[in-house]
Amino acid sequence: MAEENIPQTNQSKAKKRKLTKLEKWFRTMRRFYLSVSWFLLPYKKYGCKQKFNDRSYIIVGNHKSVLDVIPPVMVTDKPIHFMAKKEIFEKGIGKWFTTKCECIPVSRDGSDVRAIMQAMKYLKEGSVVCIFPEGTRNKSQDLFLPFKSGAAALSIKTKTPIIPIVQVRRIKLFRKIKFYCGEPFEFTEFYDKKLTQEDIEKADEILLQRLTEIYIELENKTVKKGKKNKK
Repeated sequence: MAEENIPQTNQSKAKKRKLTKLEKWFRTMRRFYLSVSWFLLPYKKYGCKQKFNDRSYIIVGNHKSVLDVIPPVMVTDKPIHFMAKKEIFEKGIGKWFTTKCECIPVSRDGSDVRAIMQAMKYLKEGSVVCIFPEGTRNKSQDLFLPFKSGAAALSIKTKTPIIPIVQVRRIKLFRKIKFYCGEPFEFTEFYDKKLTQEDIEKADEILLQRLTEIYIELENKTVKKGKKNKK
């Protein structure tokens, strides 16, 4: 009987594990959004419906507004370390938010070695990292701005799956956020080999292609459907 009780005791202790400050913060943000802010920024998720809580992931998405942090938070219950340009960390609400969320500061040219090392550390610990490879908000008519290298290489070096997320329209108050969450994928063909610049460029192209595919799929489901309904 005593031996039978041991697993139950260990399981009970595991369930009672204290949440970290970061976990508590993200849990509070999600609860606030779902209970208070949902009518200001309602959302609809297309594609994968499940939550990705089983391991570390890299979430990669396009960038249209400062509110683009909302869709990634809706695909996992785990805290997310967002990569953000260094300037946001300097003052005001940006400094407050990036500090609370333990974001990773990066330089504008996307070649910040410290940022990559910090992201690798978080991923090895089982955390989730979010990257907007365009580097800045896309205000053009192009689907995507030129990518800053880093997301694909980080995925390869840490053997971490990428979750692609896209939006067609810029997030605005009182307008439903519609985003598409694609299936996680990995660059297994590049694992355990010395990466060349050609390899990195090829991986970036694959990443861009995946994002383009789900962008078009989301556009077909939302924008074009909306135009037909108006007719």
